Amino acid sequence: MAEPALGATAPRTGKAVSLGILLLCQVCAMSVWFASSAAVASIKQAVALTSWQESLLTSSVQAGFVAGTIASAVLGLADRFDPRRLFMASALTAALATLALLACAPAGPAVYGLRFITGMCMAGVYPVGMRLAATWADRDLGLLIGLLVGALTLGSASPHLLAAFGGMQWPQIYLAAAALAAAAGLAINLCGVGPAMRRAARLNPAAVAQAWRHRPLRLANLGYLGHMWELYAMWAWLAVFLHESFTLRGVAAPGRAAESVAFAALGAGAVGAWAGGWFADRYGRTAVTVAAMAASGACALAMGWLADAPPLIVGAVAVAWGITVIADSAQFSASIAELGAPDSIGTLLTAQTCAGFLLTLVSIHLVPPVQHAWGWPGAFGMLALGPLFGCVMMLRLRGDPASRRLANGKR
Repeated sequence: MAEPALGATAPRTGKAVSLGILLLCQVCAMSVWFASSAAVASIKQAVALTSWQESLLTSSVQAGFVAGTIASAVLGLADRFDPRRLFMASALTAALATLALLACAPAGPAVYGLRFITGMCMAGVYPVGMRLAATWADRDLGLLIGLLVGALTLGSASPHLLAAFGGMQWPQIYLAAAALAAAAGLAINLCGVGPAMRRAARLNPAAVAQAWRHRPLRLANLGYLGHMWELYAMWAWLAVFLHESFTLRGVAAPGRAAESVAFAALGAGAVGAWAGGWFADRYGRTAVTVAAMAASGACALAMGWLADAPPLIVGAVAVAWGITVIADSAQFSASIAELGAPDSIGTLLTAQTCAGFLLTLVSIHLVPPVQHAWGWPGAFGMLALGPLFGCVMMLRLRGDPASRRLANGKR
């Protein structure tokens, strides 16, 4: 049983205004996720960090997100409660956890614990934001979720912009991120809830099992895992590769140049996410996801061999990779929203992101040993296996009769 949600309590805010508010809140709230990425250069000036400590600043947030999505999916939080209230509580708690970093040494168990809490809170921001966007869908679901993923992409790119231009110390970065998250937590209440919202009437942990038992959902989720195997590892290591490449070519200030190109590549992904949504709504979800993964996989295979290539060529391939690696991302979530039970969409989206981000912990940490053994061609070639697998899964979904429910019958 499900009940129509929130019609009496939602603010009378139209679709365009609500989506604008949601996108702004998403970018601001996600700033706490990537705050350590922006702060790490300043932290290393203050204290000596081992590579393990440095990686923990990021991986503790990823691990917290996985834990948060597991709890949210099992409890069905995104389907049982007003998504704006869940977003607000999560963003405000993340802001407090980030603010508390100012009272700690820049690295240590307390910091990793607070970053873990921040990651847990992001489970109430990112998938919940997608759920909220989906309530406004009217034959444009792919575009709406693509806009949300574009906001995530801009948040991911922002640390590279800060690193390229510098000037902020780690306490200032954490303070700014906390303020942005707090503002997002308050502003989300101005967002309306669309007419497609359905709330689950009771706790139903079995809803999570749909993600694996129902073949179309399983194929869409497996395609998403192939995509995620590549995505975050590419985001994490592209700047390192670019720094090495530009150093080999004798580029002046190779570190700043690498961060600038990395920002351009990741930031261009926001355009890719939007375009992917626009094309998927018109030409089909499986068509766009397969095309995007084929293109990003080709970029991954090529990039590893370009370490000593001219910087202009390296930069062009990096931007192409940044666009294609994220162009399909929102379409896996849109597929889940179209294939799943209406009162379980929030839970299914949360379960999907949980599995995907758990897999990123593997691929991100595999890149250094593979690169050490077989160089960048081997490391980036390993990442290309993900989109290859994803293409196979989405082609199988395309052949399933249930795919006619995707993109208003365009598959």
